[in-house]
Amino acid sequence: MTSLPGGSDNGGSATEPQPLVCARCGTQAKAPQPTWTCSVENGIRHYICDTCSRENLRAIEGRLDSAWW
Repeated sequence: MTSLPGGSDNGGSATEPQPLVCARCGTQAKAPQPTWTCSVENGIRHYICDTCSRENLRAIEGRLDSAWW
């Protein structure tokens, strides 16, 4: 499970940003990654790296409501 960088899930303070970690493969971002996918599931943010996002694009699109199409 991952959360917003700087969150308090691991006891860290708001002044110490936590690195982004892909919720699927565990890849850790070395710097801010604006191209990663963010998903909110059950009120928890999950970040998905570019590679996993591309590999799972059909599954991601399949979850969108028809209003998006």
